[in-house]
Amino acid sequence: MRLNLLLMVCLYFSVCTSNGVAQDREASRPPEFQSVEVDSGKVTFRIWAPQAEAVLLNSSDLPSTTPFSPGSSMTKNEAGVWEVSLENIPAGSYRYQFVVDGLSVLDPRNPTMSESNNNAFSLMVVPGSKVSDLTDVPHGAVAAITYYSKALQRFRRAHVYTPPGYEASSDRFPVFYLLHGASDGDASWSSVGRAGWVLDNLIAAGKAKPMIVVMPMGHTGPFSFGPGGGDLGKQMAEFQRDFLEDLRPLIENRYRTLNERSKRAIAGLSMGGAQTLDAFVQHPQDFGYVGVFSSGVFGMGGPRRDATATWEEQHAAVLADPQVKQGLQVLWFATGKDDFLLGTTQETVRVLKDKGFNVVYHETDGGHTWIKWREHYLPEFAQLLFQD
Repeated sequence: MRLNLLLMVCLYFSVCTSNGVAQDREASRPPEFQSVEVDSGKVTFRIWAPQAEAVLLNSSDLPSTTPFSPGSSMTKNEAGVWEVSLENIPAGSYRYQFVVDGLSVLDPRNPTMSESNNNAFSLMVVPGSKVSDLTDVPHGAVAAITYYSKALQRFRRAHVYTPPGYEASSDRFPVFYLLHGASDGDASWSSVGRAGWVLDNLIAAGKAKPMIVVMPMGHTGPFSFGPGGGDLGKQMAEFQRDFLEDLRPLIENRYRTLNERSKRAIAGLSMGGAQTLDAFVQHPQDFGYVGVFSSGVFGMGGPRRDATATWEEQHAAVLADPQVKQGLQVLWFATGKDDFLLGTTQETVRVLKDKGFNVVYHETDGGHTWIKWREHYLPEFAQLLFQD
């Protein structure tokens, strides 16, 4: 009798407890919703944060947001879902974060992300791009490779694109070194930049030659804009040492590359464009194709703060060497009219033209954004490479 009573009491409390847990779980369960919804250029972003007091959408890539601004305000509905819609978003890929009561968070319902140097972003795609969409064509492969840099005495990483059919062939291919901008990382060109899809589409259409594309890590340490963000000049110098002494020899030993000047190209955006020019003037006989996107020689045309030699004076012998110009197939610049580095580009192009270089320069619309680099500059430059 006592045993039966004890069992009944235990059963009663068990049911009450389980019902309470179930009710708590039900109360804390988020409603069904899409965190990113794309509809004919209109993109709606959502996140469930019922206890939050303020939520922002933060993105430096979306054209409807202001670069370096706190973000776009979102509105909460009765279910605790915050929402904001942006209109007229062009086709392409975009990085974003949510800022929940001051804390930046990734989209918990979107597993696709893009790494930067010391951060990560959620990644979404607006379909319809003629150059960067994933299409039904033969595809190459993008691999992340890790190597030990003797120059820097640490492990480093790079991403490498090999063209369709590379694994099944014994052919050798030209190589294109593609550099990212400040605060980004070696995964940026293959995630938000969609370089693999861009090359796949161009090669399938017969507009670009099959090539190996190497996307190095441009930073050698933490970096952010503003005071205490890191010494960019020091990092750029360290990158050149790693690139020359470790990464390039690794690529040319591990991959089937064609290693003459006419089969080697280098290009970069922003910081990567400045690094591209550094690599070219230090080793001009190594590169037959040079591309600079939204960049130039940093400080070119600015006020002289000390008695050090100008960039022109430092590299006077290279800039005056006729053999450097003869072996240079393409020297290509492009910058948007709204880009904050437009003046730097214009002055760099002027100096190079004054020194007798045949510079191709496109001053486009737009600003300092992935829309220009991914959808325009990379595909335009890639079509010029290694053509007979």
